[in-house]
Amino acid sequence: MTLTRDTSAAARDIQVKALRRLDGPTRVRMALDMSEEARQVTLAGIRHRHPDWPDTAVHQELLRLLLGRELASAVLEHPRTRP
Repeated sequence: MTLTRDTSAAARDIQVKALRRLDGPTRVRMALDMSEEARQVTLAGIRHRHPDWPDTAVHQELLRLLLGRELASAVLEHPRTRP
């Protein structure tokens, strides 16, 4: 685990010990929750930068950010993902 600049080594050690005490399902839930929060923040940022874009365009941009332009294009062009 990388030591961040805003966390002391002592605080990091306490955090790591607390995380290690968690069971697997709880860790997975925390990871999923953090992922969802990051997705929501990213969507909000896209909407802030492009307030005139419809939801479809916002979600397409999210895909481009997450998957890269080439893979996102392949997904969006697939017959099952087209409206």
